[in-house]
Amino acid sequence: MSDAATKPRILIIDIETAPKKAFVWGLWKQNISPNQLISDWYMLTWSAKWVGDPEVFSDKLSNYDVFDFAQDNDYHVCKSVHKLLDEADIVVAHNGDRFDVPSINTRFIDNNIPPPSPYKQVDTLKIAKRNFKFTSNRLDYIGQFLGLGGKIETGGMSLWIRCLNGERSAMEEMETYNKRDVTLLEEVYLKLRPWDKLHPNVNVYEGVVKDRPKCASCGSGEIQFRGTYYTNVSAFKRFRCNGCGSWGRLRTNEVKQEDRKNLTLNI
Repeated sequence: MSDAATKPRILIIDIETAPKKAFVWGLWKQNISPNQLISDWYMLTWSAKWVGDPEVFSDKLSNYDVFDFAQDNDYHVCKSVHKLLDEADIVVAHNGDRFDVPSINTRFIDNNIPPPSPYKQVDTLKIAKRNFKFTSNRLDYIGQFLGLGGKIETGGMSLWIRCLNGERSAMEEMETYNKRDVTLLEEVYLKLRPWDKLHPNVNVYEGVVKDRPKCASCGSGEIQFRGTYYTNVSAFKRFRCNGCGSWGRLRTNEVKQEDRKNLTLNI
């Protein structure tokens, strides 16, 4: 791969969906079957931004789309987010593996929109659960815990009900709320990224600069070699990234091949 390879396009994304409507017999522990549904969920708004770029993109249903209560009315919202996802190399979302990405895919297939080009997924919720013991793993709590601020208050379900009633101001509030989630998520992602051992290797996208290794997490060439990383049969030069703070290692084994035959392993 040449040194002129482009940097990966990392997309931060968050969506807001309409609640399902159903006939119910009570308010507690209801077992609702599909034939009780009045209307299914659909996408109200989405918001996204490229990491490192201040511009925040978003789209929302029009008043008519919401008031009509038809889930297939989110076609234009799905088309606009599809365009961004089609350009992304890596997509970051909080609980994205279980909610945002499957939800987006569901609306795509329902609207006969083909899959976007393949991308890697980073779920900040999973990073938080794997590496920390936050009192809460909600984005709002983590943001405040890290001193980054929190989400915008919505007033709860009342905002979603106002949106479903076709209030223009409510949809604008929802879009503003959605945008704040994305800017907060970017800050949280950048804080958590150095701890993520499973993060996609950005060097694959950026290309390798000869004789100058770079951080696999952020692509910075500002690294400091500090000690050795050992496995049971190998040893690698270890470094810390001065850009993002993550740790990495080279891929060249410091244990010579002729010496490895004398290494033993437990059984």
